[in-house]
Parts: sequence; C-alpha cells; structure tokens
Amino acid sequence: MTFQEMFSQVKTLLAQADLSAVHEHLAFQFNITGEAAGAFYAEVKDGVLHVEPYTYDGYDAAFTLSAETLFKIAGRKLDPILAVTLGKLKVDGNITKALKLKDLLK
Repeated sequence: MTFQEMFSQVKTLLAQADLSAVHEHLAFQFNITGEAAGAFYAEVKDGVLHVEPYTYDGYDAAFTLSAETLFKIAGRKLDPILAVTLGKLKVDGNITKALKLKDLLK
C-alpha cells in the first residue's frame, strides 16, 4: 500500500467522524511508518474536521505508528492503550487531547 492509498482510506474513514462530542480545537499529526510511510494531520476547527497530507507544526498530539496499526485501532481490533504498551503506537504531546482521538473514531 502506498501513502496515497492509505491516506485516501483514512480520509474516507474520518469523513464519518462524529464531532458532536468535540467542543474544542484539536490538531493531531500522524507519522506513518513502514510500507505507507508519510505524515498527515487531522484538525477539528470550528466544528469542522480537516484531514490533509501535510505535517502540522502546532499539533496537540502526534501519533507514530504503522498504517496497519492505525487501521486496527480505527476498526476497534486494537485498543490504543494496549498499542502503546506493546510499542506499536508512540504518542507525543498533550495526552489529554490525544485521548480525544477516540471521539473521532466512533
């Protein structure tokens, strides 16, 4: 899978995000490792979700993981906390805001 293919799938997945529980600005950078290596960001601003294939310097939290791990977490086949424990997910930044990623993946 290329980065472009992975990003297209992620953008489609996040287009279904439920923003009803998000009442603040959130900015997440995803650093994808492995086969589909690259970076993208997801930002909730004024109640609208933006997902772009660029880095984001002012992120609240950054996630470093493989595309496979990202899709397992999004598909609820892998708990994010377990992924961190297993070393499959690295989180940098504001942990409180990082936990709000679950709100986007409902």
